[in-house]
Amino acid sequence: MLHTIKYNSLEIARNIETCRTKISQMFGLMFRSSIPSDYATIFVMKKPSSVGIHMLFMRFPIDVIFLDEEKNIIGLSHLKPWTGHSSMKNVKYVIETNPGAIGKYKLSIGGKMEFEDV
Repeated sequence: MLHTIKYNSLEIARNIETCRTKISQMFGLMFRSSIPSDYATIFVMKKPSSVGIHMLFMRFPIDVIFLDEEKNIIGLSHLKPWTGHSSMKNVKYVIETNPGAIGKYKLSIGGKMEFEDV
């Protein structure tokens, strides 16, 4: 288990789940009723690729952070249940977390996320 995810030395999440397999990535947060305030899921791609995030069977909104191989932010998205979809190219990591994290931590394109290699 990872210890923390940080941005500009601010802790964004401490309760972290990692999805590495196609099956775990397909299900992600589906069917859950909520997530803790200090929670994030990191999706780890085998190599940088095009990634699409869907919100099927989701019961709550999420913020999504797309990262390149160096953990630089290349995309940010706020997705709503059943209606949201976002895709990005050249993605190595995707972080899904609570809605409002993008604004709360002032995340921006080009910024660098910090976490242990997964």
